Amino acid sequence: GSKMYQDDEQAKFSPIDYAVSWGLFAKPEIARKISVNQYDRYLNWKIDKLPVPANQAMQMVSNMHIIPANPEIAQQIKQVKRGDLVQLKGELVEIRDKDLVWRSSLTPTDTGDGACELFRVNSIQWIEKQKI
Repeated sequence: GSKMYQDDEQAKFSPIDYAVSWGLFAKPEIARKISVNQYDRYLNWKIDKLPVPANQAMQMVSNMHIIPANPEIAQQIKQVKRGDLVQLKGELVEIRDKDLVWRSSLTPTDTGDGACELFRVNSIQWIEKQKI
């Protein structure tokens, strides 16, 4: 899933968050069972029956704050739909602006506040469209 933002202080950098899954959780038969709720730059997700232990599952789902590298990417990131398989290329970043210091998580095993990736997207490529 994804969530657009316009009114928070981070929106001028990151207008959209992606709920991202990979590995086993990217398989359509599992991904379609994941319930996603995104709000205030946070992600809550659940699935009725975990196919792997909880600590592994937590490492296959993430909330990414997406920063488009240019206007073309800014338009493309809005076209991604739940179930699309996309390849994003870019880098994890830190933003410092006036009173804002916003850092990307650098580890896949963290959870909670500060566990999201702050990802500057330089290119996006669709591998498959909506399979769930």
